This record gives sequence, structure tokens and C-alpha cells, in this order.
Amino acid sequence: MSSDLTPGQHWSVELAGMTFHLDTILATVIAGGIVAGTGLFVARRASVTNPGRLQLAYEALVGWVRRQVRDGMGLDAPAGLVGFCVTTFAFILVCNWLAALPTEHVLPPPTADVNLVYAMTLVVFTWLNVWAIRFSPRGYVRHITEPYKVMAGFEFVITYFSRPASLALRLFGNLLAGGIMVSVIGLLPAYLLWLPNAGWKLFDMFIGAIQALIFTQLTIIYFADYVHAAPPEDRRAVSAAPASEGSS
Repeated sequence: MSSDLTPGQHWSVELAGMTFHLDTILATVIAGGIVAGTGLFVARRASVTNPGRLQLAYEALVGWVRRQVRDGMGLDAPAGLVGFCVTTFAFILVCNWLAALPTEHVLPPPTADVNLVYAMTLVVFTWLNVWAIRFSPRGYVRHITEPYKVMAGFEFVITYFSRPASLALRLFGNLLAGGIMVSVIGLLPAYLLWLPNAGWKLFDMFIGAIQALIFTQLTIIYFADYVHAAPPEDRRAVSAAPASEGSS
């Protein structure tokens, strides 16, 4: 049986010496539109007395993120971290669940493209390092030099290379593998195709939710590491604005 599997290939165009993956761009726009649209829908129809299922789902997600931030960082959470993590989880989840649509061969989940996950990771670690330096310059240095200064070189590599790469490639690898498995299952005879394909899609959606959760959880953990490395006097100097978000 011949196979036309093309994992990692994209619908691309060349422009100004750069390659643009149009399928990834389109899928990213669709996922972003779904997240923004559902968020606006929930906000406009929010009700205290009669909340809908979508509102309850969003409230559960926000509550979970707030608990993770509070437990991991205390009251020293940077302003916007809760909202950023909620949006990140919802965006990654929708991106991953695009694999469940019958258009996956034309419009694969954008998180299966390493370019998107690298960009997301770059945003996370750029904000993380800028915030950590402003929060506590001494704590930022201590995070690399303690507990042993001789290990500073290894900690430098871990902080600036290993962590970003592992955060990105973990998400990319799982989603790419899921797409390959669906393509392989597509080679089965028609009378066997429906059963394994349906089961695999359900499992793929479960993995997609787990990956969104892990990406969000690790983002919170990385911020918490710098909070814990800061001297007590720097932690006490945090303004009330960011503290209120982490404890609300």
C-alpha cells in the first residue's frame, strides 16, 4: 500500500526571502478568533444568578489559574499574569483541538508547527526575564549563581536555552506526533477506519488539553522561581496592584 504521508510539510509561500506557512497562519487566526469571540460572548452575557455552561467553564479556568499563581507565588504575582495564562491555555487548547476537525490534512493544528510554539515561548521568556530584572535585580542574579556559583554556567544554559526549548518542543512534539498517527490510521481499510480514528481523535483531544495545562503550569512555575529567589526586602516592595490579582 502506497503512502502519501507528508509530516511537517505546510502550505507555504515565499516572500522577501522568507517562508510563510499559510496553513499555520490561517489556523492561528481562526483559533485566536474563537478564543476572542467566546471571551467577548461570555463577558457580555455573564450572569451571577444564571451563568451558562461556557461562563462556568471560563470561571473554573480563571479560578484554577489564580489558585496556581497564589500557591506558587504568594502575593507577588506580576500584573497581567492570570489573564495571560488564562488566554494562553484557551488559545493552545483551541489550537490543539483543531486536529479533531475533518479539515486536519488541509488545516492542521498550528501548534504542530514549531514556528508558532517558538514564537509563543519567546513571548513567555522575554516577559519573564524583563519582569524578573525589574522585580528584583539581585534575585535575578541569585537565581543563576545560587546555591553554587561554580554551577552558574550550567544554570545560564538551562535558563536561556534548555527551558525555552523544552517548553516549545514538548508542545510541538506531541501535536506533530498526533497528526502523524491520524495520518497513519487513515491508511487502514475503510471498514476498519472509523473505529480507531474516532478513538484516536478523542485521545488526541485529551492530550491537547493536557499539553495546554502543562504549558500554562510551567509558565507559572518559571515566574515563581524568580519570586522565591528574590530577597525578602524586594518581595515586600511589590506594589498592591499585582498582588491583588494573584490573591483575588
